[in-house]
Amino acid sequence: MLDNKQIIIRLLLSILLSSFIGIDRESTKKPAGLRTHILVSLGSTLIMLLSIYINGNFQQDSFYYSDRIAAQVISGIGFLGAGTILRRDTGVITGLTTAASLWVVAAIGLTIGAGFYLAAIITTVLVIITLMSFHRIGRRFKTKGYHYISISLVSVDKPGQIGQIGQILGDFGANILSIDIDHKDEGLIRVNLDIALKKFSNKYDILNSLASIDSIIEVSQSG
Repeated sequence: MLDNKQIIIRLLLSILLSSFIGIDRESTKKPAGLRTHILVSLGSTLIMLLSIYINGNFQQDSFYYSDRIAAQVISGIGFLGAGTILRRDTGVITGLTTAASLWVVAAIGLTIGAGFYLAAIITTVLVIITLMSFHRIGRRFKTKGYHYISISLVSVDKPGQIGQIGQILGDFGANILSIDIDHKDEGLIRVNLDIALKKFSNKYDILNSLASIDSIIEVSQSG
């Protein structure tokens, strides 16, 4: 049986490790941030502790299936993760990484609840490395024959605006690698895009076309 000290340590460690991952998601303004990741991990840890408690107190009673409680966390977390996955007007799907991080955090919580500290800590470190380092590497990865630029736009927030941006980029054969939309004050949005161009000469035509869209206030480019 677990004593009170072990229970408190596991719950606190769950908060600590999940917060490291949650901070990364919070800093990049993802749908699920610090609090969401902490709550998922903490809840998973509690469920694993409950499973251990049931095993220790009711193991002679065949009515209890404590191992199934933890198993349902892994499948059930998919509903929460699905809520972070969005399909933009441009057809770009975002939120997959955040959904995956929630799923991993749930597994970390279960692992801590079971007392497998080493695996939980190592997994947390690997997740942080993956989210921070591989994200930068992926953005710098160059496919031969393509030119990569980043575009930032400030626009009035109104229906169909993102669709117009995507249509112009599509007309010039630009591939959208990532898109991030930040809602600002006074009904404005900032749209940050990473795109790949087959013809670098199209860059200026794209910028001019984007600037000509109604209600686009500012267009800037880097790369």
